[in-house]
Amino acid sequence: MDLAFTKEEQAFRKEVREFLRENVPPEVRYKLVEGRHLSKDEMVAWWRILNKNGWCVSHWPKEHGGTGWTSVQHYIFKEELQMYPAPAPLAFGVSMVGPVIYTFGNEAQKKLYLPRIANMDDWWCQGFSEPESGSDLASLRTKAERKGDKYVINGQKTWTTLAQYADMMFCLCRTDPSAKNQSGISFILVDMKSTGITVRPIQTIDGGYEVNEVFLDDVEVSVENLVGEENKGWSYAKFLLGNERTGMARVGISKERIRHLKAVVSKFVSEGGPMIEDSAFRERLTFCEIELKALELTQLRILADDRTEGKGKLNPVSSVLKIKGSELQQATTELLMEVVGPFAAPYHENFGSSNEAMNWTAQIAPSYFNTRKVSIYGGSNEIQRSIIAKAVLGL
Repeated sequence: MDLAFTKEEQAFRKEVREFLRENVPPEVRYKLVEGRHLSKDEMVAWWRILNKNGWCVSHWPKEHGGTGWTSVQHYIFKEELQMYPAPAPLAFGVSMVGPVIYTFGNEAQKKLYLPRIANMDDWWCQGFSEPESGSDLASLRTKAERKGDKYVINGQKTWTTLAQYADMMFCLCRTDPSAKNQSGISFILVDMKSTGITVRPIQTIDGGYEVNEVFLDDVEVSVENLVGEENKGWSYAKFLLGNERTGMARVGISKERIRHLKAVVSKFVSEGGPMIEDSAFRERLTFCEIELKALELTQLRILADDRTEGKGKLNPVSSVLKIKGSELQQATTELLMEVVGPFAAPYHENFGSSNEAMNWTAQIAPSYFNTRKVSIYGGSNEIQRSIIAKAVLGL
């Protein structure tokens, strides 16, 4: 097993870095470094730059606009985006519904939606979770009743990320109430401008409005928006979730955060001296770096297996990546909170600060609180441990 990057892969990394330096708007990078939210326009503008270079849907098949990169090149590209940092392409369109459409959709759906996803002409959101149907998603109750050439949808979705921006939603709906839970679900594409849709924001613990409730009251959708076969949506959802749960290690994000930690820790004092001289703090920071290196090597082993065997199957060991990756993201935000101390106190951006140079510290507490979710979404860490126990350890 060779974990070293080839000369070609190292040259590719250099190409990606040069592209990011030349094309990422400086204000976008600064906002991400400081933990601030980007506007919709800023994100879309950047994704269109990526698409113009042919990199927005890099992992798609070449016939649909993909690059034909190897799994190692995709890893390098993601890591460089995270470390620069620059916004990754919108997962709901590029990594979730896009692959479902080109794998299970009909030719008309591919022709209509895939180019629009690649160029961010449509912002997509995910209509899966419902009140009382989160971890037990198969118990969802939103119904789609077929009437002639239309479905009439009634129900409620919740925790719908960035639905306030969305043009389209891919939605799981129950189309056969008499069937077993997983057997009576369909995968339907819904125009968010349809009559009967109400989006209600949910304020999260970090003070933001990233997630929403979505109410569907007698929403009419053409049967042409059904993806694949009726009542087969659960299979398509499992395919989608398999894509969602890859790449959750986010090694690049943790690398960038540790770099940021080292850059700022010398500016803060504890008990009369720089915090970087505090042995207990240095020990915790070093532990995070060691854990991150182990996580990176684990991810590279999986990539090396894929490069050698070329099977492209989802390795169950990737559950380890999700667990450790999320724990490291939480640990590094906790260290940043400890470094800045009272400067991370609750803050409202409309009021600002008398010390403009310190305004960025006010984003650390919201980031810390928001990062509590990463061990839950995409398959909770408890579920991932069960996968490891069954698939890897044979328990």
